[in-house]
Amino acid sequence: FCPVDSILQTFMFNITPCTMVNKPIWNVVLTWIPRSDINFLKVVFKVWFDGARALDWKEVLCSGADDEYAACGALKGETFATTFDIKGARTMFPKGKYTVILQGFSDDSEKNMLLCLNFTMIVKQEAL
Repeated sequence: FCPVDSILQTFMFNITPCTMVNKPIWNVVLTWIPRSDINFLKVVFKVWFDGARALDWKEVLCSGADDEYAACGALKGETFATTFDIKGARTMFPKGKYTVILQGFSDDSEKNMLLCLNFTMIVKQEAL
């Protein structure tokens, strides 16, 4: 985890199958206990490889109006659990070790951080 404050966050994210080769659909399980109500949620996803940024993606997932994601409207302290599929084109990463930062913000200015994860992704074989 990267620091939002001194309290550890409850967040679990699992993808199956754990491969990037010839799998058209990934199944995802997500469990999270937000520490504030989720009325607005902007996610920032950054990936580094050998000190260089390999991916930088930002998206507003919850805006408070006509939101399509299940996390939108989740309440502070309430366990949020969902499953979903990821389909379509994906970024293919070469073999190696990557640093990944996932941040969630309660505003578009990226000043009020709700969630911050810092983890290592290891790609064990070259993409075909």
